[in-house]
Amino acid sequence: MMQKHALSLAIGVGLTSACLLFAKPLVAADQEPWPGTKAGAPTPKVEGMPPELAKRLANFDDLDFHVYSGQQWEDLHKSHAKDIIVHYPDGHTTKGIPDHIKELEFLWTFAPDNRITEHPVRFGTGDAEWTAVMGFLDGTFTKPMAMADGTVIQPTGKTYHLPMATLGHWNKEGTMDEEYLFWDNAAFMTQIGVGK
Repeated sequence: MMQKHALSLAIGVGLTSACLLFAKPLVAADQEPWPGTKAGAPTPKVEGMPPELAKRLANFDDLDFHVYSGQQWEDLHKSHAKDIIVHYPDGHTTKGIPDHIKELEFLWTFAPDNRITEHPVRFGTGDAEWTAVMGFLDGTFTKPMAMADGTVIQPTGKTYHLPMATLGHWNKEGTMDEEYLFWDNAAFMTQIGVGK
């Protein structure tokens, strides 16, 4: 499992680096080229950013700040293709929106206040085929965590502020058909008080 996690992390770092190396500057030199965003704040307008890229980054903000954080799964289709393939930090994948929702819902079973409230880093390719967004998962471990092997971890009451990143591949219809999710599970367990 550690090898899969390391491979997922290596792929994510490689894709993010490639996006940074090959993306052309799209804005005026005196403007912040990739401004961050926060829940409840308007999406910044960036001079020179291709309209389709701006639309997809705004869609992704809505995904994390409203759809994900509010568990508004009926709106997941606005950003996700019906048959989306999602790659998770431990190396496993799901296909389709229903299976992706099952994976996501688990987070609220032990942390009812789970949410994403900011994207300090967000950018994409000029053709809007790829986006890369970094955010933070925030919440409090207040309910028992039922593990896949049947064990239950009792809540510690500790909060987490976990950096995460999403690389999204967008289709011609304007939804993601493939999504790569990255966060450090060991750091997460340490933050909630059950890791070393």
